[in-house]
Amino acid sequence: MNIGEVAERAGLPAKTIRYYEDIGLICPQRGANGYRAFGETDLHKLAFLGRARALGFSIEDCRTLLALYQDDSRESAQVKALAQQHLAEIDEKISQLESMRGTLSELVTACHGDTRPDCPILADLSRAGEP
Repeated sequence: MNIGEVAERAGLPAKTIRYYEDIGLICPQRGANGYRAFGETDLHKLAFLGRARALGFSIEDCRTLLALYQDDSRESAQVKALAQQHLAEIDEKISQLESMRGTLSELVTACHGDTRPDCPILADLSRAGEP
């Protein structure tokens, strides 16, 4: 398959596939003409990487997951530990977003949003560097 075909089948942009090749996540064969020649194994790896990235795993986590996937002697505990760490990071981000939402919601409610110049939102933002 050429890069266009594999991109369509894997559901990834060709630019992403080239990037994954540049950083060594995939290593497609090259034809005599120098063009990439992707096989089913490459397609499977790309689909795997696409799904892992969709779940928010970092490139380095994807590298680790791909290595674990290809290692028949792996222990599922290694995979679970990595996933648990990522889940904890997601939970922390959700907590931060909920806090941000609460603060912003209070500020929006406090702002009259009329023709007056005073604005609690701007007042709060201007205090950002104060102790």
